[in-house]
Amino acid sequence: MRNKVVAVLVLAMVLVSLVACGGKETPAPDESEKPSEEASEEIELTVFAAASMTETLQEIEALYKEETPNVKLSFNFDSSGTLQTQIEEGAPCDVFISAGEKQMNALEEGEYLEGETRLDLLLNQVTLCVPEGNSKNITGFEDLAQKLNGEEMLFAMGNSDVPVGQYTQKILAYFSLDESALAAAGKISYGSNVKEVTTWISEGSVDAGVVYCTDAFSADLEIVDAATEEMCGKVLYPAAVIKGTEQEEAAKAYLEFLKTDAALTIFEKVGFTKAF
Repeated sequence: MRNKVVAVLVLAMVLVSLVACGGKETPAPDESEKPSEEASEEIELTVFAAASMTETLQEIEALYKEETPNVKLSFNFDSSGTLQTQIEEGAPCDVFISAGEKQMNALEEGEYLEGETRLDLLLNQVTLCVPEGNSKNITGFEDLAQKLNGEEMLFAMGNSDVPVGQYTQKILAYFSLDESALAAAGKISYGSNVKEVTTWISEGSVDAGVVYCTDAFSADLEIVDAATEEMCGKVLYPAAVIKGTEQEEAAKAYLEFLKTDAALTIFEKVGFTKAF
């Protein structure tokens, strides 16, 4: 009898234990404690930009990273003509910033731009620069024109596919200089982009050259003259989002950031002015 009582008590204790365990609910995980996949996902923006923007855009990148830590910027700096060709050939690109309207116009006509995203971002200035010492004592564009016609000298400019070269061609025409004859006489050296021309002037490989004032500032070159709009037209930098980008909203946001006071401060300290 005693054994039966013990057995009943043991069975009762087991049943109570089972009921107690079954009655407890495992708390659902707090959704707010889960890391947001969307927030942590990194977005990469590929920016094609004129070589003359190298230093400024790299400096602005640090500011942009502070505001949008999940966006990584990947830059491709080159002449605007080269970048235009790469876009037309299908190179992955989200944002294009050109040093001239000609290249952006061609992409717009070819329907490579995302609608309503094109904007006039910056204005630059074309300058005549000389190497340290200025051995030819060049004082300005008019003086350069006279010396190109009458002296042995080497002048550097961008080639015809480069916006700075196209502006320089207009300056030569303004002073009635025959570019082909000067090139045949060995008086012109052509650079593939503005940075190459800047380097030649800085190293003293040429007697003078035409670059943007922003490049002259970055390389600490001596500027002896600045071209007027009458000489070469307006030096406008348009920007746009490229059609087919998978990061359209981020690309638009980046262009908006380039218009902020923080970004403009960096642009303006090297000689850019806002165009919008």
